[in-house]
Formats: sequence, structure tokens, C-alpha cells
Amino acid sequence: MEQGASGSKSRDSLKAVFRPASIAVVGASANPEKWGFKILKNILDAGFQGPVYPINPKAGEILGLRSYRSVNEIEAQVDLAVVIIPAPAVPEAIEECGQKGIKGAIVITGGFSEAGPEGAELERRLAEIAARWGLRVVGPNCQGVNHPHHSLCASWPLIQDKGEMAIISQSGTIGAAFMDWASLDRLGFSAFVSLGNRADIDEADLIEYFSADGDTRVIALYLEGVKDGARFLEAARGCPKPIVVLKPGRTEQGRRAAESHTRSLAGRDEIYEAVFRQRRIHRASNLEELYDFSKALAYLPCPRGKKILIVTSSGGSGVLATDVAALEGLEVASLPGELAGRLRAELPSHFVISNPFDLTGDADARLYRKVVEAASPYYDAIVLIFGDPLPGASEVVTQEPPQVVIYLGGADVERRERELFHLKKIPVFPTPERGIRALSQLVKY
Repeated sequence: MEQGASGSKSRDSLKAVFRPASIAVVGASANPEKWGFKILKNILDAGFQGPVYPINPKAGEILGLRSYRSVNEIEAQVDLAVVIIPAPAVPEAIEECGQKGIKGAIVITGGFSEAGPEGAELERRLAEIAARWGLRVVGPNCQGVNHPHHSLCASWPLIQDKGEMAIISQSGTIGAAFMDWASLDRLGFSAFVSLGNRADIDEADLIEYFSADGDTRVIALYLEGVKDGARFLEAARGCPKPIVVLKPGRTEQGRRAAESHTRSLAGRDEIYEAVFRQRRIHRASNLEELYDFSKALAYLPCPRGKKILIVTSSGGSGVLATDVAALEGLEVASLPGELAGRLRAELPSHFVISNPFDLTGDADARLYRKVVEAASPYYDAIVLIFGDPLPGASEVVTQEPPQVVIYLGGADVERRERELFHLKKIPVFPTPERGIRALSQLVKY
């Protein structure tokens, strides 16, 4: 009961960050080369529905909006402040935000604990002032927040494709790459949060928030270190949604690099590995796996077991998929005699009627569908590998059992079909290895 109350309180306190009714941009600029201009413009271009107040003591108007000398000049209530001013001035700005009654802040500015002892003292003061006023802070030294379901982009680049994957990252660039891939694939994302130095809001707060967010199905994290181990474990234990983590620092050199990047205590990798297994957290070994595992867990149903059928028009791709499936603990089970006999009677004799099931170069969408419909009662999941141009592939997938789509070698036809798949929220994987490893995460827990 206490854990639930704590999580609910934490989630409520983050509403000003993710669902503000109004925003002040502290450090807004009329100079298009400055971040104070770019982020203000992104907020406006994203279609934010509430009032936006530029704060700059020198500018009378920025992007058609009246500029204020400080947040205290604004007569109306403000929910969120986006702070983009030099680090030494940030604690005073947070003090003014607290006095104004602002309950959320995103501090983009760098020059804090990552910059040395003087910056660490500034960060300590920032956190102390924010806590005194009950003001929740993302950052400092971060790339901001993008929440397309609320038309909020206090970050960059401006990407607003709505989806179901929440991205939490200690690296702004890695988070932006994930967003870009999801946008190009037309799958979208539910939110992006750049953690920065985590003076206040950390990964545990965000797991708790997104665990109850109706727009989020999976939580993807890039973490160089956990800020508070006990709170992280509590948040992960209470999260009903899949969590995928990319945690670098597997080597001594990597740990040192992580600690110098954001001053995270990277810790021993075997400890993290044990914790992730204990809490059933899906661990990615690279950025591609972070994306692949997340989109599989967000958009594909979980199989009942690990018995799979591989259906392909590419013998080589079938062999690659079989190897990876065996390594990942999946069962590439032989065709039951009844099923094999039925398909031999209905299909051309030169098809390889086994598992992998090779439709050869004569494959078309109709034949794929015939095999899928016949085999569905016998398997927990079906892997569909489309090789070469194959029009109509996006019409093959059925409701049961779960089906993983891999498409390669199809050039322009592949690109058109992939888009049609993704518009249906059916993820497509570009190689047998990536598709099978993503499937293994669905079976894993």
C-alpha cells in the first residue's frame, strides 16, 4: 500500500512536466542561432495548445509573442518552465519559478556536476531550491522533453509521431536516434525524456509515471548508471509494462567513459545483469536491440510458448533465422505429419515442406497466407521472412498466433510494403537475426 501511494504521489508531481497547461521559456531568444529561439520555436511548431511566455529582459517580442523580463511579471498561472540560461543564473531562476508557483522545470543548460566542483555546487543549490518549493526538475544538462500526445516538444529535433514507446535516456543523441527511427517507421513514440544529470527527476520517477500512462506500452531506457538502486528496484517491481534497458559499461574502459559522461556511478556489470534478470527487465546489448526489443514488446502479442515455424522465400535467410532461434532458446519444431501431408497435397512439389518452410523464388502473398492459415493451430509463433520483391506481403499476417515479419532484399516493393505494415502497427525487422532476437524477448518472460 505504501509503495502504491508513493508511486501515485510521484506520478502526480510530474503532471506539470508532461501535461502542462502553460509554459514559460526562460532564456528565450530572438536570435535563430541560439537554443532559446530553437526550443521556443519547436514548442510553438509542435502545436502546444496553451499559452507560451518567452522570458528575456532585453526582447520586447519573440516569434510574435510578448516577452517578459521574469516569470514574476506574468499575471497568469504557469505550469512548466523551460530554462536555457547560463548555469550560474539557473538557481536564481528556479527560485523565481518557485515563488511564482511553477511546479515543473526542464533545465537544458549544461555546466553543472559534469563540469567539475563549481558546477556540482550549482547543481546542489538548484536541487535544494526546487525541493523547497516542491518544483520537479528534469536535467540539468539535458536535451529536454518531447511528449507528442500532449503536443509538447521542449526539445530537439521536432518529431511528433505518436506511438506507444516511451524513451528515457541519459544521452540526448541516443534518444533522438530512437525517435527518428520510430518516426521513419511510422510507429511513433509516446514520450522522450533526456535525463541529463538527474538533479531531481530520475529513471525511477519516470518508470513510475509511464507505468500508469495510458499512451505507453513499453518503457525503453538508455542508462549509464542507476541513481538510486532501491527506488529503481521498487519502480521496476511495480511496473506492469515491459522495460527494455541498454546499459553500457560492460568493460572497465566503458565504465570509466560512462562515469566521465554524466558522472554516473556505472557499477559492476554483473550486478546490473543479475538485477535485470531478477526484475525481468529486457536487456539490449546495442542501440538496434533497444529499438527492436521495444517495438516487438509494444506491438506484438506474446506467444504461448517457444515453438516456432519459419516461413521464407529465401533459403539462406531461413538458415540464418534457424541458427539464431536455436541460440536464443526457441524451438524450430518439425512439421506434424498431418500438416506436412496436407501442404504437400496443396502446394507445388519443389517447395521445401519442413521447418524452415521454403516457398522458394515462386512465393507470392497468397502462398504465404495458405501456409500461415494451415500451420497456425500447431505453433506458438510464426516467423515470416519475405525475400525479394513480394507485393501484397502486408496482407499476409493474421491475428493468431503471433507473427514476426522480416523483410529484406525487396528494394522499392519492400519499402512500400514495410510502410503498409507499420501503418497497421505491425513491426518489420530488416534481418533474420534482428527479428528472431526480438521474438525471443516476447517468449523470455
